[in-house]
Amino acid sequence: MKADKFFTDKQKKTIVEAIAEAENNTSGEIRVHIENTCSEDVLDRAAFLFEKLEMHKTEKRNGVLFYLAVNDRKFAILGDAGINAVTSADFWDKIKEELILHFKESNFTEGLSKGIRMSGEALKQHFPYKTDDKNELTDEISFGKN
Repeated sequence: MKADKFFTDKQKKTIVEAIAEAENNTSGEIRVHIENTCSEDVLDRAAFLFEKLEMHKTEKRNGVLFYLAVNDRKFAILGDAGINAVTSADFWDKIKEELILHFKESNFTEGLSKGIRMSGEALKQHFPYKTDDKNELTDEISFGKN
Protein backbone atom coordinates (compact mmCIF):
# COMPACT_ATOMS: atom_id res chain seq x y z
CA MET A 1 0.00 0.00 0.00
CA LYS A 2 1.22 3.51 -0.80
CA ALA A 3 1.84 5.67 2.26
CA ASP A 4 -0.27 8.58 1.00
CA LYS A 5 -3.22 6.22 0.46
CA PHE A 6 -2.93 4.39 3.80
CA PHE A 7 -5.40 6.82 5.40
CA THR A 8 -8.54 8.14 3.75
CA ASP A 9 -8.98 11.91 3.42
CA LYS A 10 -11.36 11.82 6.37
CA GLN A 11 -8.83 9.90 8.48
CA LYS A 12 -6.06 12.33 7.51
CA LYS A 13 -8.30 15.20 8.60
CA THR A 14 -8.91 13.47 11.95
CA ILE A 15 -5.15 13.13 12.51
CA VAL A 16 -4.46 16.76 11.58
CA GLU A 17 -7.24 17.86 13.94
CA ALA A 18 -5.63 15.79 16.72
CA ILE A 19 -2.34 17.61 16.11
CA ALA A 20 -4.06 21.02 16.32
CA GLU A 21 -5.89 19.96 19.48
CA ALA A 22 -2.70 18.65 21.11
CA GLU A 23 -0.84 21.83 20.25
CA ASN A 24 -3.54 23.83 22.08
CA ASN A 25 -2.15 22.29 25.29
CA THR A 26 1.54 22.87 24.67
CA SER A 27 4.07 25.00 22.85
CA GLY A 28 5.44 21.68 21.57
CA GLU A 29 5.25 21.04 17.83
CA ILE A 30 3.94 17.71 16.57
CA ARG A 31 4.36 16.23 13.10
CA VAL A 32 3.36 12.95 11.48
CA HIS A 33 5.42 11.44 8.67
CA ILE A 34 4.35 8.28 6.83
CA GLU A 35 6.39 6.14 4.44
CA ASN A 36 5.88 2.82 2.72
CA THR A 37 8.96 1.06 4.06
CA CYS A 38 11.86 1.46 6.48
CA SER A 39 14.88 -0.68 5.64
CA GLU A 40 17.01 0.58 8.54
CA ASP A 41 16.57 0.94 12.29
CA VAL A 42 13.27 2.76 12.77
CA LEU A 43 14.69 5.26 15.27
CA ASP A 44 17.60 6.06 12.95
CA ARG A 45 15.16 6.69 10.11
CA ALA A 46 12.96 8.85 12.34
CA ALA A 47 16.02 10.86 13.45
CA PHE A 48 17.06 11.41 9.82
CA LEU A 49 13.57 12.62 8.92
CA PHE A 50 13.37 14.78 12.04
CA GLU A 51 16.32 16.76 10.74
CA LYS A 52 15.17 16.67 7.10
CA LEU A 53 11.79 18.11 8.16
CA GLU A 54 13.73 20.79 10.09
CA MET A 55 11.97 19.88 13.32
CA HIS A 56 15.13 20.67 15.30
CA LYS A 57 14.71 24.35 14.44
CA THR A 58 11.87 25.08 16.88
CA GLU A 59 12.65 27.81 19.40
CA LYS A 60 12.41 25.54 22.46
CA ARG A 61 13.65 22.37 20.71
CA ASN A 62 10.32 20.75 21.59
CA GLY A 63 9.28 19.06 18.38
CA VAL A 64 7.79 15.55 18.31
CA LEU A 65 7.75 13.27 15.28
CA PHE A 66 5.35 10.35 14.91
CA TYR A 67 6.90 8.20 12.18
CA LEU A 68 5.16 5.26 10.51
CA ALA A 69 6.46 2.83 7.87
CA VAL A 70 3.13 1.29 6.92
CA ASN A 71 4.15 -1.72 4.85
CA ASP A 72 6.81 -2.77 7.38
CA ARG A 73 4.52 -2.10 10.36
CA LYS A 74 7.17 -0.03 12.11
CA PHE A 75 6.73 3.19 14.02
CA ALA A 76 8.66 5.53 16.25
CA ILE A 77 8.00 8.57 18.39
CA LEU A 78 10.93 10.93 18.56
CA GLY A 79 11.23 14.06 20.70
CA ASP A 80 13.77 16.84 20.31
CA ALA A 81 16.60 17.71 22.71
CA GLY A 82 14.52 20.24 24.67
CA ILE A 83 12.03 17.52 25.58
CA ASN A 84 14.67 14.91 26.35
CA ALA A 85 16.48 17.35 28.67
CA VAL A 86 13.46 17.69 31.00
CA THR A 87 11.74 14.30 30.81
CA SER A 88 12.52 10.78 31.96
CA ALA A 89 13.88 8.08 29.68
CA ASP A 90 10.48 6.32 29.70
CA PHE A 91 8.53 9.48 28.82
CA TRP A 92 7.17 8.05 25.55
CA ASP A 93 6.48 4.50 26.81
CA LYS A 94 2.80 4.95 27.74
CA ILE A 95 2.09 6.66 24.44
CA LYS A 96 3.89 3.90 22.51
CA GLU A 97 1.92 1.25 24.42
CA GLU A 98 -1.34 3.02 23.56
CA LEU A 99 -0.43 3.12 19.88
CA ILE A 100 0.48 -0.57 19.91
CA LEU A 101 -2.89 -1.51 21.44
CA HIS A 102 -4.76 0.30 18.68
CA PHE A 103 -2.40 -0.73 15.88
CA LYS A 104 -2.76 -4.43 16.78
CA GLU A 105 -6.50 -4.02 16.13
CA SER A 106 -5.81 -2.14 12.85
CA ASN A 107 -7.23 1.04 14.41
CA PHE A 108 -4.45 3.22 13.05
CA THR A 109 -6.31 6.52 12.93
CA GLU A 110 -7.67 6.17 16.46
CA GLY A 111 -4.32 5.04 17.86
CA LEU A 112 -2.33 7.78 16.19
CA SER A 113 -4.86 10.47 17.13
CA LYS A 114 -4.97 9.32 20.75
CA GLY A 115 -1.17 9.16 20.95
CA ILE A 116 -0.89 12.67 19.53
CA ARG A 117 -3.38 14.01 22.09
CA MET A 118 -1.57 12.17 24.89
CA SER A 119 1.67 13.83 23.75
CA GLY A 120 0.09 17.27 23.99
CA GLU A 121 -1.12 16.51 27.50
CA ALA A 122 2.25 15.09 28.58
CA LEU A 123 4.20 18.01 27.15
CA LYS A 124 1.89 20.55 28.79
CA GLN A 125 3.68 20.29 32.15
CA HIS A 126 7.09 21.11 30.64
CA PHE A 127 6.05 23.26 27.70
CA PRO A 128 2.67 24.86 28.48
CA TYR A 129 0.78 26.68 25.75
CA LYS A 130 1.05 30.46 25.93
CA THR A 131 -1.19 32.92 24.11
CA ASP A 132 1.75 34.27 22.10
CA ASP A 133 2.84 30.82 20.89
CA LYS A 134 3.03 30.48 17.14
CA ASN A 135 2.69 27.33 15.11
CA GLU A 136 6.31 26.80 14.06
CA LEU A 137 5.72 23.61 12.03
CA THR A 138 2.89 22.60 9.76
CA ASP A 139 0.22 20.31 11.18
CA GLU A 140 -0.19 18.56 7.83
CA ILE A 141 0.94 14.94 7.44
CA SER A 142 4.05 14.49 5.31
CA PHE A 143 4.69 11.44 3.16
CA GLY A 144 7.87 9.74 1.99
CA LYS A 145 8.51 8.68 -1.58
CA ASN A 146 9.72 5.15 -0.76
